[in-house]
Amino acid sequence: MDTTTVRQKTATDEWGAADLDLDAYLHRIGQSRAEPSVASLTALHEAHVRTIPFENIDPLLGRSPELELAAISAKLVQRDRGGYCYEHGLLFAAALEQLGYQVTRLAARIAPDKPGPKTHLNLLVRAEGIEHLADVGFGAGVLRPMPLRDGVVVDQAGWQHRLTRDGRLWRLEKLGTEGWSALHAFDETPQHHIDYEVFNHYVATHPRSPFTGQLVVMRLEYGVSRKLVGDRLTIEHADGRTEESSVPPERLDATLRDLDIVLAPTELDAVIQLYHRTTP
Repeated sequence: MDTTTVRQKTATDEWGAADLDLDAYLHRIGQSRAEPSVASLTALHEAHVRTIPFENIDPLLGRSPELELAAISAKLVQRDRGGYCYEHGLLFAAALEQLGYQVTRLAARIAPDKPGPKTHLNLLVRAEGIEHLADVGFGAGVLRPMPLRDGVVVDQAGWQHRLTRDGRLWRLEKLGTEGWSALHAFDETPQHHIDYEVFNHYVATHPRSPFTGQLVVMRLEYGVSRKLVGDRLTIEHADGRTEESSVPPERLDATLRDLDIVLAPTELDAVIQLYHRTTP
């Protein structure tokens, strides 16, 4: 066995990618096995984002999401649940590796102009010899992978996003009414599983984390972004229209189901109790 094979096996063992039931995952997102290609990567990325919700219910209930693939799969694949970036990204990376893609797990700094914390998981994926940013766990944001090329602009479900490079640092930016604004920034340094365990502990437990004090659910479809933050449901359309409404506790279960999240009765009761405390 040559040293390249040893390095590949070690990396695979670190992430446990072989433990994922790939067929169950593909069934969950409505896709089938296909040879690695840009088109297949794009189809997988879109299907994942459109099928599996972004949500923070476990941190809201005081539980740190487990980052082992068995736990992630039990929650995101076998149930009508979602998760946040670490769960989405690790699940997607494992599926891609089983399908034959080369994947590097990265870390990004949120809102780098402020700056925010370096806590986001995104991926670098090679397809047809081209490196792509894959970001299935960035809330209601990135629908399609983006070629890792300075200045590239990609339509993300009706909203223009671009990548820019300054030395080693890449910035993901979104075009708004006031021009381009940075969403996150990252370099190409590979991360280890323990890095995400540390990030996950902070994001799931710190009182200033955006995911510990209020409910956050995000969904993205073509031309429509839906966000439930606290008791406010905001529906943004790519043509600029915005609809906002309040979600009272008695409507929470139905609203979550509309957002493709089905909670067990005990989970729903616990969320509603917190909902009463954290909403006006």
